[in-house]
Amino acid sequence: MATTSPDLTPHSSESGSESGELPPDQSQFPVHVDPSQPIPTSTNVRAKRHIAALEDELETLRQERGTKQRKTTYYVAQGRAIRRMVVLYSSLEDLVAENDRRYESLRLMDDSEATLEQDRMQSGYIELAQTLPWLHEKLGQLEHKESEDMLKKLKKGADAACGDDTSSLEELVAAWVNQEFRPSPLIKPDDKHSRGFTSDICGKLLCPAEWDWDQNRIKASIRNRTMDYIVSENSWPVFMYENYKVDRDKLEEGFLKLKLLVLAFKAIFTSPSSAKEADRDGDGADILENNRCARRKSDQAKVKTCVASIINMKKVTPRAIAYIVCQVRFALSCVSSWCTVDGDFDYEVFWNNIVDYFEVVPGPVTKHRVDKLPSWNGGPVLFRKFFGTNHRQDLMPEVVSHMSVNALAEQRRMLEDATFDSE
Repeated sequence: MATTSPDLTPHSSESGSESGELPPDQSQFPVHVDPSQPIPTSTNVRAKRHIAALEDELETLRQERGTKQRKTTYYVAQGRAIRRMVVLYSSLEDLVAENDRRYESLRLMDDSEATLEQDRMQSGYIELAQTLPWLHEKLGQLEHKESEDMLKKLKKGADAACGDDTSSLEELVAAWVNQEFRPSPLIKPDDKHSRGFTSDICGKLLCPAEWDWDQNRIKASIRNRTMDYIVSENSWPVFMYENYKVDRDKLEEGFLKLKLLVLAFKAIFTSPSSAKEADRDGDGADILENNRCARRKSDQAKVKTCVASIINMKKVTPRAIAYIVCQVRFALSCVSSWCTVDGDFDYEVFWNNIVDYFEVVPGPVTKHRVDKLPSWNGGPVLFRKFFGTNHRQDLMPEVVSHMSVNALAEQRRMLEDATFDSE
């Protein structure tokens, strides 16, 4: 009897699972896996995973780029205070290096004397740390490369602000000189070539205090740059004096008490239109307070915050004065682009000379006198107009302790103690 062999061929079926086959979009896991070989995956699945990974990477890049952009914007904006309030020429890296050197010398108990230039650098770093209170700590947290990048961005903002101020004052100073002196021809607001010593009025304002511009011999010698009449940073220009008059036997009389300086100061640190307040007294002349009041009025359009508020400037400082004087001097000159040296005149040394006038004094009597200068109360134009009569920085703790708020609090404590003791 013949036997029938079993049929080992799989029977067809509508169900893939019944036939023992995997659906088309799946791969059968091999029985023997080679660990060096990949396990087959679907093309569609791989593409989806790749797209998702790229999207995640793109989002991460966007976030990093946004953070970096915000940091750049912040540092550049903060840097706009540096030329105006800290240093006009010295590099930030030099200031940081000098502070590090000082600290290292102190740690090693090195008592060698610093040079005048090193003292200037250290004073600049202290001023920098006060102007940007967050900077010193930040420098200690960042890696060297990050610190370099931050200082670079701060410098970018500093230079941009200086350039903006130079452009603004080029036209404004011309308008102020024309209005006050009525020269013929008038000073052109968009032409520097007609200024400087070629102009009678600009030449008079730029003339060194020790010489009389009205003497034709001196005027001609200055214009011809003769050896006996070299105009350099070692002379104070006439425009730095009240009413542009100089007592050569008392050179400090009226020094830095001039209307032109106040006009320029207000134009830069509040707004060009606020310079019109320079001749006024009372509350109307307090530009910062007016600015704050305007912002509090909800029924008006948004008021642009002034520079002094943005850079947290609370008072007129010697370095801010030095900055404005240099800017005014440049605006009166015939040089068309900002430079360190104009003929025989070095602006960097000139800026140092003004700062040294305030910071390097022979004794306490002189220091007391120069400390009063930024808010002096004489002459036709008062620096107090810029910040009004705000003296908050002069409120010492011992003074505040006797004022009525604290006095009332103390009386209440005493009454409370007396009642408790009686019980």
